[in-house]
Amino acid sequence: MKIGITGASGHFGGAAARLLLESGLPAEDLVLITRSPEKLAARVAQGITVRAGDFDDRLGLADALRGVTHLLMISGTRVGFREPQHRAAIDAAREAGVERVVYTSFIGAVENNPSLAVKDHIITERLLKQSGLAWTVLRDAQYAEAVVEAMAPLLVASGQMTSVAGEGRMAFVCRDDCVASAVAVLLGHGHENKVYDLTGPDLVSYREVAAIVAEISGRPIAFNLTDEAGLYAMFDALGIPREPVDDLTVNNFPWNSDDMVSFEVAVRDGHFNVISDDVRTLTGRAPTALRDLLMRHREGILATADRIAAAPPPKR
Repeated sequence: MKIGITGASGHFGGAAARLLLESGLPAEDLVLITRSPEKLAARVAQGITVRAGDFDDRLGLADALRGVTHLLMISGTRVGFREPQHRAAIDAAREAGVERVVYTSFIGAVENNPSLAVKDHIITERLLKQSGLAWTVLRDAQYAEAVVEAMAPLLVASGQMTSVAGEGRMAFVCRDDCVASAVAVLLGHGHENKVYDLTGPDLVSYREVAAIVAEISGRPIAFNLTDEAGLYAMFDALGIPREPVDDLTVNNFPWNSDDMVSFEVAVRDGHFNVISDDVRTLTGRAPTALRDLLMRHREGILATADRIAAAPPPKR
């Protein structure tokens, strides 16, 4: 078995590579595929194969996948525009002789979900099932790290949360729990043609997120319910683009507001009200709670919030 990872220089891909090696996978049985091979020079020094590969280049990606039997296909970041990329990746995997694809999807991937991000995943799951390849779909909930790294510092800095989501709930999941689940599936047996929902242990509303962040930070945060137009206005004021822009970040996070507004509408309407025990089933451990992760990173959240509060407003 030779395992390939796309997006291997990103957070998820890097963590998956590290855990595979720690789990005993020989370095020569791992192929890391990235648009930026120079970022993985240290892995080359470990004897790991690193190849250039891009979802926008099907033929080049097929070459990069030669010899790979099991592929961890990490979804792209171009939310709302990922269908051609993922189609090309699945075609490249089939052309290269890949036997099984493990794909990072998202909870609530059903046809009536209004989230732009989920629409990409619905199409990708359909393509996988039609591909003739063995597949496993890992439907991750929203990463709790998104709250730690992006949402919480902004809430603390501004003293308020403006949201469309209302009382809709979601079971935020720790990225490391999703990585551990993916590695368990890659190294295990009996996971072919199955869908797993990877969630945290608690369903939490955005209002409750604001309350937890206020409690942990010791700073007041007001919750303001708004509509879609109001949420767009808030993101516009932050300098966040409506559509995704490759490699663009605002406050070190790859935002785009079409994604986030449609996502919150889906939360509000109950499309992400999903909770399961699949993380424990796959990994043998309980998933990390959002509150615990926030508490663990309290000092970093406060430091980032203070930097945001001190920064000049974005140019319009």
